[in-house]
Amino acid sequence: MAIDLTRRSALRGLLHGAAVTVGVPLLDAFLDGNGEAMAATGSPVPVRFGTWFWGLGVNPTRWFPDKPGPGYDLKPELEPIRPFAHKINILGNFNVMLDGAPNLPHTSGGAAIRTGRALTAERGLPGESFDVTIGDRIGTRTRFRSLEMSAAGDARNSLSGRGGGNLNPSETSASALYQRLFGIGFKDPNSADFVPDPVVMARRSVLSAVGEQRRALERAVGAADREKLDQYFTSVRQLENQLEVELTRPEPLQACRVLPPVKERPVNAEIENVVVNHALMTDLLVMALACDQTRVFNMMFNNGASSLTRIGSTITHHQLTHEEALDNRLGYQPEASYFLSRIFEAWVYFVSALDRIQEGPRTLLDNTLVFAHSETEFAKFHTIDNIPMMTAGSAGGRVRTGLYVDGMGTPVSRVGLTLQQAMGVSVDSWGTQSMATSKSIGEILA
Repeated sequence: MAIDLTRRSALRGLLHGAAVTVGVPLLDAFLDGNGEAMAATGSPVPVRFGTWFWGLGVNPTRWFPDKPGPGYDLKPELEPIRPFAHKINILGNFNVMLDGAPNLPHTSGGAAIRTGRALTAERGLPGESFDVTIGDRIGTRTRFRSLEMSAAGDARNSLSGRGGGNLNPSETSASALYQRLFGIGFKDPNSADFVPDPVVMARRSVLSAVGEQRRALERAVGAADREKLDQYFTSVRQLENQLEVELTRPEPLQACRVLPPVKERPVNAEIENVVVNHALMTDLLVMALACDQTRVFNMMFNNGASSLTRIGSTITHHQLTHEEALDNRLGYQPEASYFLSRIFEAWVYFVSALDRIQEGPRTLLDNTLVFAHSETEFAKFHTIDNIPMMTAGSAGGRVRTGLYVDGMGTPVSRVGLTLQQAMGVSVDSWGTQSMATSKSIGEILA
């Protein structure tokens, strides 16, 4: 019996006289010769973007490689990444230019990296973060434009937003994240049955009516008011797109499977619990990406002024970086550095979880670009030049990997510009004042 292989292929037959249909997942046969697009339609395999943040930097002499280029050396604090070093880039010697603004400890560095602007207020962001810009480019056809998560349990722990001091709040509970992803509203892309939710249909109709009034209002006001209305209705347009996605039968996806529910568990800043919460959130996020629920994410392992503690102790990671004496024999702070070890173990878990999922000839990690960074270089002195940064994954072949790039003191905004260009954002320059740049990092752009 001949079978016509398309992305809509299904197995049909009779069971006890009743017609049955079984959906077929995303098979290699559905892809083109390079595994990069659907053979029948040319629709590309999704490419994703995300960030992974950790607070309080590193011990620079124990982290940064000595020589730029491929095959970089792994110092003790980078040693955990060895199995994935060929898929990870290390970025060093990129500087934050403050242009007279104060260095707000544990705040200025992360905000400058994400927005290309110097921060002048204690909270929020001075401009739109590049993950939001990228989300507007690649995240409009998924159920969630982006997902924000904080493994340490603080919803305010976020570096994502459109500026104006506003931040996208982070999900703090793995159990709540599960319900958000796989509870009401989730449509299994490999299910043979698809029935649009009438409630969603009604909401879509209401928003369509609002959209008509919005366009009429925009025609009736001046340019300045149109700009204000555009900003105001951005969230409405996002909701319209999300509802439209929920009313559309999803593409079958080979790697997608519904995970078992996650039970409620402690959510706090104890490192032992943070590690577990991060692992649970990572596993859920990986399946959300594999099921094409989102293509943009922000994972915060801990916060900038790290409140991490150990079970049974009230001394925080932050306190240790300032109060613990440098061990003369070791040359670093061993108690504070314990937290760094756990942080980079978690980073390796995150990368490996993405790399375990196969998508055609590539892995989910290969089809993703993850940008990881801290907010300071050496926490004891609040330094914001040479903040440690990494990329993992190749964005579907758009990024070269396995390199250490020495920025030679150039603005850190070069990193944000490069990430946006790699993800298809049409931008030739980015940043303001001393961080304004049109020079991307050519070494990593394929």
